[in-house]
Amino acid sequence: MKRRDLLVAAAAPLWASMAGHATAQSTFNFTKPVKFIVPYAPGGLPDTVARVFALRIGERIGQGVVIENKPGGNGVVSAQALASSPNDGHTFLVTDGSMFSINPLIYKSLAYDLKRDFAPVSLLARSPLYLAVNPKVPVNTLQEFVQYVKARPDQLNYGSSGIGSSHHLTMEAMKAALGIDIRHVPFRGSGQSVPALIGGQVECLFSALPSLAGFAKNNQVKILGSNAGQRSALMPQVPSISEIIPGFDFAVVIGALAHANAPAGAIARLSAEAAAVNKHPELLATLGTAGIDAVGSNPADYAKAIQSENERLAKAVALAGLKPE
Repeated sequence: MKRRDLLVAAAAPLWASMAGHATAQSTFNFTKPVKFIVPYAPGGLPDTVARVFALRIGERIGQGVVIENKPGGNGVVSAQALASSPNDGHTFLVTDGSMFSINPLIYKSLAYDLKRDFAPVSLLARSPLYLAVNPKVPVNTLQEFVQYVKARPDQLNYGSSGIGSSHHLTMEAMKAALGIDIRHVPFRGSGQSVPALIGGQVECLFSALPSLAGFAKNNQVKILGSNAGQRSALMPQVPSISEIIPGFDFAVVIGALAHANAPAGAIARLSAEAAAVNKHPELLATLGTAGIDAVGSNPADYAKAIQSENERLAKAVALAGLKPE
């Protein structure tokens, strides 16, 4: 094991322990507006989650929660924005896991480090990706799809929203686990890959529910499975791939993190508030429309979720043959 890997492995239990310690203090009072920094442009998945939680958390703490979008630099811009903010427990980062699981594996150098620069606060939501096929593919179930592809090695194409995306890595992990062979056709986002599926340029892909729901309703695609560890409450009729591949879980996770040296009370208070609002009917309805399952967890559980996701995606990156650039 390389020295860097040894250091990360040694730091993991300590990081999780620190995250768990923060749950013991929840009397912190927010005395000014809270800021949620999002490392993407408005409209994306983390931005949607941040805005929905911000509204409900703001109502509970009696302060506004402002969203500040800081895209760029593979997460570096947002990390710097958090680092340069007053470390008084009023600024948090809301992001998906790729900033910590995928980016460190495909970029040679990043100016931020998960365990050095951040403290976990709460796993806010999960967003499954769904396996969809063109209607001309003569299958109607996940099992039929696997059998169909196995009988036609290297004859079908799958689309993704880009090399190194969750859509790409999910399919590579599924291919390896089931011993199937499908050619990868990367696109620039789901805005290109889903139309390619509809048009028959690719036979299948993984994508978020909002990108597929309308087409599925009009019988332009068939949804066969999800990449979450269990069936989603939003689509309980759709099986999880984990039902044929035990332990398979590549749902996108979105969570809140604080500066590594943020006040423990602030971390505990925001975590508690996130857990309190994650059952709000309007929050659930809004996120459900976007294909997102609300979670809300304590810092220790979020730390474990990040570590688990990192381990799974590291294997998927290796399977995809991706090298740092």
